[in-house]
Amino acid sequence: MQSDTSLFRKSLIAALLLATSVFSSILFIPGLNTSEKVTAITVHRGMGFMRIAEEMQKSGTISSRWQTIMTGRSLPGFHKIKPGRYSIPPGLSNFQLLYFLRTHPQDEVQITIPEGLEQREIARLLASRLDMDSIRFMSAVQNRRFLDRYGIRSNSAEGYLFPGTYHFAWADTPEEAAGFLVRQFRSFYNDSLKKRTSLQGLTESALLTLASIVEAETPLDAEKPVVASVYLNRLKKNMRLQADPTVQYALGEEARLLLYKDLKVDSPYNTYRHDGLPPGPICNPGASSILAVLNPAQTEYLYFVATGTGGHYFASTLAGHEQNIRKYRAARNSAKP
Repeated sequence: MQSDTSLFRKSLIAALLLATSVFSSILFIPGLNTSEKVTAITVHRGMGFMRIAEEMQKSGTISSRWQTIMTGRSLPGFHKIKPGRYSIPPGLSNFQLLYFLRTHPQDEVQITIPEGLEQREIARLLASRLDMDSIRFMSAVQNRRFLDRYGIRSNSAEGYLFPGTYHFAWADTPEEAAGFLVRQFRSFYNDSLKKRTSLQGLTESALLTLASIVEAETPLDAEKPVVASVYLNRLKKNMRLQADPTVQYALGEEARLLLYKDLKVDSPYNTYRHDGLPPGPICNPGASSILAVLNPAQTEYLYFVATGTGGHYFASTLAGHEQNIRKYRAARNSAKP
């Protein structure tokens, strides 16, 4: 007869083999706990593993939370799921499901950042398309450590967030998205352009500040070198820039028709009240505006005014400017019903 000890040992081994078989089945049998259809889940930043398992059950990705939780807790690192949007294939095992979530490439979103947006507008645009908060983005682009990392001496990254069409990871942090845009500028602003900036007698900040004003003044690429020449000519003659877009920036409001009282706003950005350049860029200029400042038209213009049809009239004298103003007003009045 078998001893009680031997019988117990065999029973224990059988129980362990059974437990191992059950555990392996839970981990590796396809479709045991997952949907037969493609499902989708969204993992936001800061969501814990228990909450993620709950969301997977709500979405129909899994039928039993405890199987997925046990799998995640049993395998080192498998409970750490990256933020992202996931389209999950059908019929996975619990192991395959968590492996998919850990290794699947980040969902990307194509976003176009137009030339001339202020950083607060870029913050709103990115927050509307990515899993981030606009306030956190604004905090990031004004953080001294972030600015020092990218060699920005200004108090914010205004001017350095290079416009273009890019692919962002949906789960990018504000620091990652802002850093990517600054790196695009750094890639564009090569040694040749740096040398040209120096020959123009400008600093990097002055270049971007002038380019941002040019960007805000005209959407016409062909006109930008002429607009740039006006401001460079005024600076050489120690004339105030008197650029309306700098007043708009000083007001901190959405763009609107300026009133005479607005020109008196007390701000270092108000180039009607202060000499020289404002403290920094007023928007984020594109390549054409930056190149316009580095390669301005050779003119003696000191003034310009809108034509009323999208472009500008230019003049080298105040008398000529006043004549252009009358032409603009006549065009505006004739357009009224």
